[in-house]
Amino acid sequence: MSKSERIILFILAGLNFTHILDFIIMVPLSIYLVPAFDLSAFQFGMLVASYSISAFFSGLVVALLIDRYDRKKSLIIGYIGFLLATTACGLSNSFGLLLASRILAGMFGGVLGAQVLSMVSDLFTYERRGRAMGAVMSAFAVASVIGIPLSLYVTNLFNFNWHIPFLGIGLLGVLLLPFIFKYLPSMKEHIKATRDQSLFHGLTNMMKIPIQRSALIFSCLFMLGHFLVIPFIPTYLEFNKGFSKDQIPLILLCGGVASFVSAIYLGRFSDKKGKLPVFIWSVLLSLFLVLILTDMPDMHLIMALAFFAVLFMVVTARIVVAQAMISEVVTQEQRGSFMSVNGSVQQMGQAVASLVAGLIIYSDKSTHQLYNYNWVGYLSILILIICMLAARSIFKQIDRSS
Repeated sequence: MSKSERIILFILAGLNFTHILDFIIMVPLSIYLVPAFDLSAFQFGMLVASYSISAFFSGLVVALLIDRYDRKKSLIIGYIGFLLATTACGLSNSFGLLLASRILAGMFGGVLGAQVLSMVSDLFTYERRGRAMGAVMSAFAVASVIGIPLSLYVTNLFNFNWHIPFLGIGLLGVLLLPFIFKYLPSMKEHIKATRDQSLFHGLTNMMKIPIQRSALIFSCLFMLGHFLVIPFIPTYLEFNKGFSKDQIPLILLCGGVASFVSAIYLGRFSDKKGKLPVFIWSVLLSLFLVLILTDMPDMHLIMALAFFAVLFMVVTARIVVAQAMISEVVTQEQRGSFMSVNGSVQQMGQAVASLVAGLIIYSDKSTHQLYNYNWVGYLSILILIICMLAARSIFKQIDRSS
């Protein structure tokens, strides 16, 4: 990998870090937001889902246009809109304003990930894409390792002020903008092939191609199964299992470190051994971990740290290789629109997961303890098994031919 490629991946990972942190920070901030606004499980699910639903619709609109323009310019416009929206979240002082700001953040932030993945897919061949995807997707791990614990620490430092993390993300994004302008290459090679096509060609064409249609259905189901248990982890740890606000950042830190290692090294490993086998084994392992997570016995902090390290490692592995496989079902000329639609259906999967989990789970208004979390785990396991079987059917030939 050349020096310029490493710089590009570093910048894209930094951009990914800010918009991923903006999304996932809502989960650990539940331990502040639920008491502050006296939220039910469903209301908190709405806060999380609002971002994803907004991202779903904006992603579909972007998919109509994205392959007609320079990927760099599209990325910059979306990123500036995202920074304004996340700053608005930090300035919100009521549930209604925060909900509206999350909708705006989803409108811009939800499409950024798809554009980042499109650029990586255009710049790196399938044989090198696992490593490149791992480097960019490691932003999720860094957000977990550094972003979430630091955000929670600063929140505690400023008297449980949950506004601070959003304002910090906005500031960090502003500092990153000059590097995006300077170092990201202009990418227009894909435009010629789409210039004479109708506006809806990209959407209608991918619906006609069986493997692309199947990949999108798989992508939505995969994120649904993945995200069902995620939004309520911190709330469950504090109000059900008795871990303190100081211990939860440490638990997430250990999980994030393991996730970072997994994103880098298992991405490379999948390039050598095959992405499909790595995906299948990571899903199989995660089934048992979800079962333990959602019906967790009382455990010492040290045991919790070890458990979440393994959980985050396995979860990250399955996400990285799934994204790499999905990106290969489409040509370069249509990759931007396809990845936008893919990002949209993933966001919808996350939104449905948040709402369904919020409907299944109910909480005690006085203690904020959660009930029926184990039933969410059972549903997650069922969907992940379906995804594992679907992946063998959809991606077997792609992984073998590469």
